[in-house]
Amino acid sequence: MNHTTNLVIISGPSGGGEDSVIESLIKRGLPIERVVTTVDRPMRPGESEGHPYYFKSRKEIDSMIANDEFAERAEVYGSKRGATKKELERVMALKNKIGIWKMDWKGSQTAKKEYPDALAIFITAENIDKLIERLKKRGDAPEYIQSRIEYTKEYYDNKGIYDYEVINEEGKLEQTVDKVIAILKKESYLDNNI
Repeated sequence: MNHTTNLVIISGPSGGGEDSVIESLIKRGLPIERVVTTVDRPMRPGESEGHPYYFKSRKEIDSMIANDEFAERAEVYGSKRGATKKELERVMALKNKIGIWKMDWKGSQTAKKEYPDALAIFITAENIDKLIERLKKRGDAPEYIQSRIEYTKEYYDNKGIYDYEVINEEGKLEQTVDKVIAILKKESYLDNNI
């Protein structure tokens, strides 16, 4: 299948491994460009503007919303975030790159309406129990884990919005990445010689 856009949506619940998959695709040297999301939370240690987000104040985000600058936006875990039209234009102009757009299920639903030709891949663990186990291993607080569990159920209830589902089994990240690469080849985002 040939797509008219270079956008690939990667989405999954907390603990599903979507960040690990994206990082592994980049480490393998694939022609990837991340769509950088704009957020209204403070920068954390080790972060910088554009890595991994563009950081704005709540007031700036509200102004951007009023000016219709977002292609997709949501309030997730108390933080307003989204991808600006300008950022998507930047990534879509890179014809030799795959634009990886990471977002939650609500954002994926909106993005598929705006960009129906974008490929959407749902990445998750074998089951909700495995996701909970991964969140606990990360050392996340019990109340954080509980909020993620509730939201995870919404992912599963709405997974029909995705074109593909990839199960990221515990300890098998490279096999998961191989599955994503096979999808990108099948959908003509990557040359079969890669």
